[in-house]
Amino acid sequence: MKRTFISTAALLLTAAPVFAGGIERAPQSLGILFEPGNYAELSFGGVNPTVRGTDVAGAATRDVAQGYGFFGLAYKHQFNENLSAALIIEQPFGADLRYPLAPDGSPVLGGTRVEVNSTTYTGLLRYRFENNFSVHGGVRASHADGGVRLDGAGYAATAGYDLEIDKEWGVGYVVGAAYEIPAIAARVSLTYNSPIEHDFGMTESGGPLPATFRGDYTVKTPRSWVLEGQTGIAADTLLFGSVRWVKWSEFKVDNFLFPIPIGAGVPLVEVEDTTTYTIGIGRKFTENWAGSVSFLYEPSEDGFASPLAPTDGRKAITLAAIYTMDNLKVTTGINYTKLGDADLGVGETGNKRYVATMDDNDAVGFGVRVGYSF
Repeated sequence: MKRTFISTAALLLTAAPVFAGGIERAPQSLGILFEPGNYAELSFGGVNPTVRGTDVAGAATRDVAQGYGFFGLAYKHQFNENLSAALIIEQPFGADLRYPLAPDGSPVLGGTRVEVNSTTYTGLLRYRFENNFSVHGGVRASHADGGVRLDGAGYAATAGYDLEIDKEWGVGYVVGAAYEIPAIAARVSLTYNSPIEHDFGMTESGGPLPATFRGDYTVKTPRSWVLEGQTGIAADTLLFGSVRWVKWSEFKVDNFLFPIPIGAGVPLVEVEDTTTYTIGIGRKFTENWAGSVSFLYEPSEDGFASPLAPTDGRKAITLAAIYTMDNLKVTTGINYTKLGDADLGVGETGNKRYVATMDDNDAVGFGVRVGYSF
């Protein structure tokens, strides 16, 4: 099995964008570190989700999830046989949910919205030892902003509350290790992504607030562990997969300057931890063409979901194809995700009030990655 196919198949796992747990839009893969030689790539695409349901009053919420596009840039440099470095620019976190106003939408949640935008910059070093072990690590900086509005009868006295979050930087780190058996195209890697704290400037107004208030608050993106593996199982055929655990319970957007009267310290956004499993097969068909199919499973959690993160679990299939010509490589992927049903609740943890059910929802994503080796 040629090394060009091995490195190519490792990227098939992230060939198409996703609509993932929490506010995650991309799995922050470090597959570029294992590309041979010097390598640069550009990626872009989009996702069209459909998330809708029925509120407690029996009214349809209509589609609340907005479609989005994405881009990414990455560069890997091989200094010598053992030492390499990479720079990755991507948009792993984001959200854009808007509940249409009644009469076209829900009287219980209509007007509620959340928007999160972020871009991360990751700098990495990898050192490969002579015994096939390697270690990698680096720094990740995140630039993010967003906003939340609570509206509709379901939020009672808090309806009309508005929060705007200024753009701010946060810094974390990445560390991991890998082991390879080149003779059978095998590799297993384990990577830890630290939480990243953002000290946001925030403006609150509306709802129960008698005036507009401004202050600072810390929001933390979640830590994660990622176990990725691959192995050759036949000539020009590769089995690959991953297990990803994300501690979403660390990501909480709380009540900030004013004690909102739905219970002291009730988070505006609260998400359960997720574990995501992926398995797939890659196959080289000709000197120029390779492809893969992969399957993803993220189990649902018990209890109420937040109206600002209104799905619970997912199942997905991704088809990808790679065309290679000389030093140029073009990867195209399409993803279909079946989003898990969710009962939505507001209020204190353990004492939430049911407000809606979201069911029979999905998302379709399409992505293109153009890579060049030199």
